[in-house]
Amino acid sequence: MNPSESRSTQSVLPLLERLFGGWVHLVSPATLRADAMAGLLGAVLVLPQGIAFATLAGLPPEYGLYTAVIPCIIAALFGSSWHVMSGPTNANSLALFAMLSPLALAFSPLYIQLALAVTVMVGVMQWLIGALRLGVLANFISPAVLFGFTSGAALLIAVHALPDLLGLAAAPEHSAAAVLGHVFTQLPRAQPAALAVGAVTIVVALLLRRLRRNWPYMLIGLVAATALAWLWRHSPSLNANSAAALASPATALRMLGQVPAPWPRFELPRISWAQANDLIGLAFALTIVALGQAISIAKTVALRSGQRIDANREFRGQGLSNIVGGFFSCYVSCGSMNRSMPNLEAGARTPLASVFSALLLVVLVAVSAPLLAQIPMAALSALLVLVALALLDLARWRQLFTLSRSDFGVALATLAATVTIRLEIAILLGMILSLMSFLYRTSRPAMRTMGFDSRGLDRQFVVIDNTPDAGLEAKKAPGPEVPEEAPRQVLPECPQLKLLRMEGEVYFGATQHVADILHALRSQPQPQKHLLVMGKSMNFIDLAGAELWEAELAARRAMGGDLYFHRPRPEVIRMWRKTGFTQVLGPEHQFPDKFTAISTIFSKLDPEICRRCTARIFWECQSVPKPDADADADPA
Repeated sequence: MNPSESRSTQSVLPLLERLFGGWVHLVSPATLRADAMAGLLGAVLVLPQGIAFATLAGLPPEYGLYTAVIPCIIAALFGSSWHVMSGPTNANSLALFAMLSPLALAFSPLYIQLALAVTVMVGVMQWLIGALRLGVLANFISPAVLFGFTSGAALLIAVHALPDLLGLAAAPEHSAAAVLGHVFTQLPRAQPAALAVGAVTIVVALLLRRLRRNWPYMLIGLVAATALAWLWRHSPSLNANSAAALASPATALRMLGQVPAPWPRFELPRISWAQANDLIGLAFALTIVALGQAISIAKTVALRSGQRIDANREFRGQGLSNIVGGFFSCYVSCGSMNRSMPNLEAGARTPLASVFSALLLVVLVAVSAPLLAQIPMAALSALLVLVALALLDLARWRQLFTLSRSDFGVALATLAATVTIRLEIAILLGMILSLMSFLYRTSRPAMRTMGFDSRGLDRQFVVIDNTPDAGLEAKKAPGPEVPEEAPRQVLPECPQLKLLRMEGEVYFGATQHVADILHALRSQPQPQKHLLVMGKSMNFIDLAGAELWEAELAARRAMGGDLYFHRPRPEVIRMWRKTGFTQVLGPEHQFPDKFTAISTIFSKLDPEICRRCTARIFWECQSVPKPDADADADPA
């Protein structure tokens, strides 16, 4: 490359990265080869799905293939994920049919125009969500929800692949329960030919993945299965006479069949203003469906690839793909788990894999339609079963159960919802459960009693709660290690001053829990009238939290004590100033360190109680005369 070409490339590259993303500089001959092979697999996988999903949506089959071309390219280039393949999906197709079928007859010209118009509306809404930077909403989809959604999607992929894998007719209904019921009732009619083809696909793909990880093992498995199916159908021994041919299980092999040409054509949706008004609400609902799937699938794939997802960019890319797609005979599209995970597993390196997939789909149908028609559906279903098995991470389920029962419950509920109800509702349910779990945990902030672990000069300030986990926060003093099974020493407290560490936010959802504990401390037979709150871990309070501390201050002073704070955070102090609590409390009740706090508060304690006290845990206690009975005891 000469210097002028080098300078030209350096000037164009930043523009391309700004337009398409940081993956542009990664493109090389090696990535192009990997993306082309992954794209070829994606093109083969989308053939039967595009045709089937378009039929589910009430549209002619070619519309499913149109949707697998234009939106796939635009969403890949202008979105955020490097591996998500967009196009027709089961959920979008069913939702579109359910929403438009009351307005027009499926497959009719009016129905097609309504579908194209609502697609453009969905794209505009998606783009606006990304442009207004509302993608922050995607942050509320927790890893537990994503994991449950992934596992549920894996089960759905496997369940819907079973009929073709077993050589059975399609189920009359499309829910997971209906498909499973259909498979169980029709199981005696399973065809050995379909099972053999599926088994060859799986065995060849697994062997290659183990022995030649860099090879396109899924595509090679598909080629091997297609060759076996062709030999089986054309074997002279099986076709020696017509009776043998009819009795042969090879006749049960269902092939992909004739594929319509996927040449997207420009078309302006032709609807009236009245019809447009009827479509706005439907478009909003479809937007939620599509975006919920798109961001969940993008984040799920990103967890496996290690890529960082920009939700706003992803929304803009999905929106632009539907806007343009609506003018090129495409219906509502979004990311597809059925093609995104195989794309990643097949070794895709950049979004160009999706571009190759779309372009190869057009080329394959135009050039190799007779050969593509010979691909057995059992082989395609076997590949989907492989993807489903890869997504079902049983080790992660065991780990989640061990580490967090609440996250395990959220993941399990999301999985069940994904399998039994609509995908977007499952995601919403998982988000609600995650937020409820989070709110429950934060509504019970830890309040730990503090003290000293010994009376020596090297003593440490530790948690002294008599709870199993209290010792985890304690800083152990130097010395011999104590076995875990040894009973913990019950350390003394000052009878007049309670040292309490707040850990967490005191907001409206937590005030009842905090108030109950504070009331319990005051209601003891011999309560500690003074309370010093270690506040450096109290990160946030709202108006309800400020009112709680004001009520506690009044209660402490009414019983002859007082309330003090050690190192309250600036955010907390600002709220106190706004509510006027700082003036009521007094600045002398806030301390920068605990030793200053204890020495100041000690002067306010009842000297008679101090004289009779045997705990004497503070250094200031040395100045207090001891009772005559304890005159020979050493001071603390």
